[in-house]
Amino acid sequence: MTATPPRTGAPSPKSPKSPLTTSFGSTAKGLSRSSSVVKINTILEDQPFDFSPKTTATPDAYTIYQRFLANESTPMPIAAILTLTEVIASSGAGTMFELVEAMKSAATVLKTKSPNPISLTAGCDLFIRFVTMARQDYKDFTAHKADLVRQGKEYAATATGCREKIAEHAFGFIKEDAIILTHSYSRVVMQALLRANKRKRISVYVTEARPRGLGMKTYEALTAAGIPCTVVLDSAVAYCMDEVDLVLVGSEAVVESGGLINAVGTLSMAIIAKAANKPFYALAESYKFLRLFPLSQYDLPTHNPGMLALPSQKPTLLRPRFDSRNSTIIPSTPRPHAVTTRSSMFFSSTQTQQSSSMSAEQLDKNPEVDYTRPDLITLVFSDVGILTPDGISSFLVGVFAD
Repeated sequence: MTATPPRTGAPSPKSPKSPLTTSFGSTAKGLSRSSSVVKINTILEDQPFDFSPKTTATPDAYTIYQRFLANESTPMPIAAILTLTEVIASSGAGTMFELVEAMKSAATVLKTKSPNPISLTAGCDLFIRFVTMARQDYKDFTAHKADLVRQGKEYAATATGCREKIAEHAFGFIKEDAIILTHSYSRVVMQALLRANKRKRISVYVTEARPRGLGMKTYEALTAAGIPCTVVLDSAVAYCMDEVDLVLVGSEAVVESGGLINAVGTLSMAIIAKAANKPFYALAESYKFLRLFPLSQYDLPTHNPGMLALPSQKPTLLRPRFDSRNSTIIPSTPRPHAVTTRSSMFFSSTQTQQSSSMSAEQLDKNPEVDYTRPDLITLVFSDVGILTPDGISSFLVGVFAD
């Protein structure tokens, strides 16, 4: 049986009330000697900050963002935060209002140019909120900007530490000889599985996660670590669910409703797990907590009218003909249909078996992420504690409350 958590809901008293009060402060100091700090600092060492007033235009935020993302270990929200620190450093703003406006403008550029802005939006919103709430202890505004940049860099250095805490939380819910189902590829899920494998025997099913096929990346990493792993077709999740003890998935973002945004297919997996009475656990760093309240898939920022759109051409209606000579209505005769055979159900007369895969245009009409409702999620493991979906909602309200 799956272990029962001693406490759920809002974070425990020892957990920080808000990432804004510790993420850019004392938490970074406690992890300053970790290996993760060395990695992030290495990225930033060759990028000195000059805080003298500038009259030149703000550097292209998206170019800076892409530079940080070039390091595969840097999550999108952290890359967004580091981008905003460079915006602060290069800004000639002389007041807090001007500085916040420059950050908001850069965040808008990132959200507009990114094909999937969900995760980076969480990072931008969190850091902008911190800047607006930060006390200005310096008479010189230039020195205040330098301090904001320093704290942003320190927080980025602790990102890996967040995954370590989450892996610790998840460890107690993984029993000996557990069979775990996961979806696509997630850094935090990988860390949780690798940690569990050090002290327990586990086996893993991972979905292929088409069209990107990132499940194969998970399979290769787990196999290299000696963890028994099998790749499952996305359409075979229900088939293997009876063999599974629990489901572990990562996240693009955890939203204010307590729901989850993740790689498409997560919702289907959660619905099947609920029907099979299997626990469904989401793993999410606190910098992926997003102030968004979607009610359906169509409320996601990534949705557009062309997504899953049906062809606009409508079938021609068959109208009856009127015989004026006899004043009678002659029913229309429908065109004869072609005889349907087993092979013609899959291939038309102009198709061959070589064209059975989806085209690029067809893939573009499909979503990359979906929204999983909070009632389908058992618990959320985060660096700020083990939370219920209701606890996530309370946490986010506390972060962004005026």
